[in-house]
Amino acid sequence: MSINQNNKPTESNDEIDLGKLFGILLDARWSIILLTAVFAVGGVAYALLATPIYKADALIQVEEKSGGMSSLVGDMGDMFSSDSSAVTEIEIIKSRMVLGLTVDKLNLTTLATPSYFPIVGRGIARLTGQEQKIDVSRFELADYVATEAESFTLVVEDGEFGTYSLYDQDEKKLLSGKVGVLVQGRGYRLFVSEITAETGSEFSLSKRSKLDAIQYLQQNLAISERGKKTGILQLTFNGENKQLIEVILNDISQNYFLQNVARNSAEAEKSLNFLQGHLPDIKIQLNTAEDALNQYRQDNESIDLGLEAQSALKVMVALEAQMNELTFKESEISQRFTKGHPAYMSLLDKRQVLLGERVRLNKQIQKLPKTQRAVLRLTRDVEVNQQIYIQLLNKVQELNILKAGTVGNVRILDTAESYTSAVKPKKSLIVVLATLLGAVLAVAIVLLRAAMHKGIENPDEIEALGLPVYASIPMSKWQHEISSKSHQVNNRKKSNKTKLQPTSLNTTLLAESNPADLSIEALRGLRTSMHFAMMEAKNNVVMISGPAPGVGKSFVAANFAAVIAKTGQKVLIVDGDMRKGYLQRHFGIDKDVGLSDLLSGKLEIDQIVKATGVENLDIITRGQIPPNPSELLMHPRFADFIKWASKQYDLVLIDTPPVLAVTDPSIIGALVGTTLMVGRFGQNTVKEIEVARQRFEMAGIEVKGFILNAVEKKASASYGYYNYSYASDKA
Repeated sequence: MSINQNNKPTESNDEIDLGKLFGILLDARWSIILLTAVFAVGGVAYALLATPIYKADALIQVEEKSGGMSSLVGDMGDMFSSDSSAVTEIEIIKSRMVLGLTVDKLNLTTLATPSYFPIVGRGIARLTGQEQKIDVSRFELADYVATEAESFTLVVEDGEFGTYSLYDQDEKKLLSGKVGVLVQGRGYRLFVSEITAETGSEFSLSKRSKLDAIQYLQQNLAISERGKKTGILQLTFNGENKQLIEVILNDISQNYFLQNVARNSAEAEKSLNFLQGHLPDIKIQLNTAEDALNQYRQDNESIDLGLEAQSALKVMVALEAQMNELTFKESEISQRFTKGHPAYMSLLDKRQVLLGERVRLNKQIQKLPKTQRAVLRLTRDVEVNQQIYIQLLNKVQELNILKAGTVGNVRILDTAESYTSAVKPKKSLIVVLATLLGAVLAVAIVLLRAAMHKGIENPDEIEALGLPVYASIPMSKWQHEISSKSHQVNNRKKSNKTKLQPTSLNTTLLAESNPADLSIEALRGLRTSMHFAMMEAKNNVVMISGPAPGVGKSFVAANFAAVIAKTGQKVLIVDGDMRKGYLQRHFGIDKDVGLSDLLSGKLEIDQIVKATGVENLDIITRGQIPPNPSELLMHPRFADFIKWASKQYDLVLIDTPPVLAVTDPSIIGALVGTTLMVGRFGQNTVKEIEVARQRFEMAGIEVKGFILNAVEKKASASYGYYNYSYASDKA
């Protein structure tokens, strides 16, 4: 029989039901609240236990080098001026040249940390005021020890006197010493400046390379320029120790300042050394020229120059002075520009003009008498060398003044200071984020579970398969308490190895202990539906089965039988699950003899029928567990039993095992007149119910109706008896 027409999806399947989503979250509110609270508590714990990180900052101004010395030394000040961009200066500060000096001075290659309980130990020690501190000023390893491969343990022998011992990784004692005293031995050198710890406390000591220490500084040092092109650099450094980060930042600032001054002084020093190296040569040339002039005058009886020669001499000296000046300027401008630069080309053009003028003067001088020319030449050499010598002396004095006044173009505006409060962790933010994360995660889990779990929660889902729902039975808190108490009693008796005694019917069967329960009211409604379902049945035998274990078949069968019996009809309830049946528990009787004993031929029918304590209601329990339940059900004795029970009772209810687990329901269903299927709210899926129904149809059994058991009051469910409860007035 085809049932494809019953499986048409509804239009709402493709839509998002916001109301249902909200209901799902509302149903799981306590789980969401609990998980959110756990995350919130975790966030608070982390915020309290996490090591606080402090920040120190300093301000440095990088000025444009100019101006002040130019008024004293003229172009010499411009020669040593330089415009350094903020990016360049930042990279200089972060260079190994600057940071390496700080690493060496503060001994940052040595790591000394207290040994606390993992994860939470340090935070607890800080909160309780029991933090341990150590200051190791010097720690040198033996030559045969790798710098980064070995760690050491320092144990405080006496906290009051500051004595300690040093052990290697193999717990071998290397040194013993005292605070403030240099200890040497086995190639090691250790100087501990301070220890604040109790006797027995341990510290971990290790060495790291200088490069690793510099990288540590680079990672925690942040530099930025305030504003645009202000030349104001802000240096910040993060760390756990407020005093240490101040010392580190101040030392970095000072090292940068000193290297800047040294760099500027080095430029002036280099030029000064160059000029001072040439002064002796120029002095010798001047002396040689003067001696040659004096000697010529003596040899030629003090010849004086004529008016024309003196005029030519002045022009030549002035011309040579200009040539020398151009030579100095060319040496300066060549450091700043290439020969293709307009300023450099202008200087070369001027030189060519002066050279042309010198050639013209030389031709004019050739017209003078020989003695006049000789005296003119010698006098020119003397005066030119004198001017060169005087110019060099002036330049040397200017450079001396420049060197003496060099202060660099860097100024430390603010020395390092640590912030009062820690910058990390941000406690309030962490707590808020942890709480939000917990809430989001809880909601995600709930929605994911809802998406993954396709348990039926609405009778419409069953009826969409073409299977009518005869009853929806609410979850009974009373029954849950009954089952819990009964389970505890049975476990206690089993542990005492005593024979289980029958319990009171009023404490096991819900229809007797609380007949006004909503679950029993729903079963009374099922009684009416059953009347119409059995009108065309071949007999008055009803089988109650289910797709899987744990759906509550036995609960439905037992209480429904009691409800029918109270109407005056004679009812027989049979436990058809000879493997794991426990129908007897609902009536507080023993299972020793039952259906398996009848079908195996050991007992007669009148020997296995038992009274339940409910008027008009008898029961046949499962009996002893047989090795072949399915074969026993296929024996003619079972068919004979069905015929006998149908004649003797107004209604026969058979509780069977789940159809998807065993074939017993298919065998029993072939002999009964009506078959009902029980499913559990939120547990059985639509697909599971559909497969169970197909299993019955393959055996030629028609499932008359469906009973939805253990319906819970959920905001996400659109159906339930809870919304229609009708309680009686109490006096």
